[in-house]
This record gives sequence, structure tokens and C-alpha cells, in this order.
Amino acid sequence: MILEVAQFRLKPGSGPGFEAGVTKAVDLFRRAKGFRGLRLLKTIEDPDAYQLHVVWETLENHTVHFRESEDFREWRRLVGGFFAEPPKAVHCMETVAASPKPWSDHT
Repeated sequence: MILEVAQFRLKPGSGPGFEAGVTKAVDLFRRAKGFRGLRLLKTIEDPDAYQLHVVWETLENHTVHFRESEDFREWRRLVGGFFAEPPKAVHCMETVAASPKPWSDHT
């Protein structure tokens, strides 16, 4: 699995419109080959900064299959007008993971 982390700097005050655009675009992602889920995060310290985390089966599912699709062009049409600057994205793979102990282990 690959995690795409996209960072967005928005025009001041355009967060609600951007969030609505991302919500409308969810089905575009759902149709994409290798798509496994997404999460939009708003930065607490800066209301005009967001991150989009998208899980893909492979890097090519994002960089080739989705990026070269009509659905990607529609995604950009829905949200691109809110960008103050071009988005920045990196692709990550998990190397270490942890989670809290199950409740039963705390006794």
C-alpha cells in the first residue's frame, strides 16, 4: 500500500468551498483503480492549509491510472480554483506502526 500525502495552501477563507469540492469528488476517487481510502485534514494552526491522505494499492494507481484519467481532470476542476499555490505531494510507505493496547491488556 502507498500513502499519498498532498499538501494544499488555499486562498484565504476558501476552506468551506474546498471541503465541499473534495466531498463532491469522493466518487471520482472511489472509481479509481487501486483506490483504498482518503482522509482530508485541516491544519489547526493555519485554517488555509490542508492535507489530503489517499491510500493506493500501488504508486502507478495514482501517478498513471488516476492522474491520466478524466476523473483527475474533474477533480482539479472541482478544487483547483481554491488553490493559492500548486499542491505538493509525496508518496510514502509504512515502515513502523503502533496503536494503543487493547483495553483488556490494561488490567
